[in-house]
Amino acid sequence: MTDASILFEDVTKTFGPVRAVDAVSFALPHGALVTLLGPSGCGKTTTLRLIAGLELPTGGRIEIEGRDVTALAAAERRIAMVFQSYALFPHMNVLENVSYGLLVNGARKASAEAESSAMLKTLGLDGLGDRLPSELSGGQQQRVAVARALVLRPKVLLFDEPLSNLDARLRRRVREDIRDLQRKLGLSVIYVTHDQQEALAVSDLVCVMRAGRIAQMGTPTELYDDPADAFIADFMGEANVLQGEVLGPGRIALGGVTLTTLMRDHPAGPAQLAVRPESILPLPPGNAGLPGRILRAAFLGHTREYEVATPAGELFMVTPAAAPAFAAGDTVSCVLERVIPLRD
Repeated sequence: MTDASILFEDVTKTFGPVRAVDAVSFALPHGALVTLLGPSGCGKTTTLRLIAGLELPTGGRIEIEGRDVTALAAAERRIAMVFQSYALFPHMNVLENVSYGLLVNGARKASAEAESSAMLKTLGLDGLGDRLPSELSGGQQQRVAVARALVLRPKVLLFDEPLSNLDARLRRRVREDIRDLQRKLGLSVIYVTHDQQEALAVSDLVCVMRAGRIAQMGTPTELYDDPADAFIADFMGEANVLQGEVLGPGRIALGGVTLTTLMRDHPAGPAQLAVRPESILPLPPGNAGLPGRILRAAFLGHTREYEVATPAGELFMVTPAAAPAFAAGDTVSCVLERVIPLRD
């Protein structure tokens, strides 16, 4: 018995010679939104399907709410899943779509419709019960799919790339809706995405996967500010990864220059150093920094982006639009305000 909402103990899933999930272990807390994040083929969707019971593990053990479900089918797990395509029935109206699962489980029609109507109201879809899915916006269809899942009162709600079919502005609004709903209902949610910004915006915990294994797990802040290695640093947002040397607390040697910067404790000696684009401040020549020359400059409205040639390698940096502007060909001093020494 465990206090975790979902527990994996040495779970493996193979497809022939391919180990899609390779000896994965984790304990996910109750009432948290946990994102499985990683590049295509990393094992995140297979992990989600193992939780749902759509795949059974080749080895290991899975618990949900303290119950061993390793060999149980999906219908026996009290798990609900919102698919990337939403999978709404096009010939049924919204209320019929949401009621469908309750009716299949034996509920009376009047009771099923009453529960479904209440759930639609909770999700801001009151008055849309008679519409067909084709008459709704993408965001409304997403919420109908969530309502259909929640009305079954699942122990855990799973999302598989839920925002990939939406445009950028709608993605932001719907992810906020999902986060607000999760907090309001105290749901345990597992959320799969390959979008780093999405993961940072909605998650209590992020589990970054690579080649079927967990590369690092932590809060969004921990993974962004304290990545374990170059893969995590580059995957959780952009990072300039450079080869340098730690000289002591807050002191590094990089590109033949000794610099003072904010950094976590790290043993003195050669090290890979990650620098976020927003942690680099371009200043006029003569300031204490890494000398460089602007190769490319771009104005993006609220920010400016620069690519800069330096003795330590090419740097990508982002500054607020209100900061002093530079043009291609300008020489600058690149002040590294914060550096992340990567672990071996």
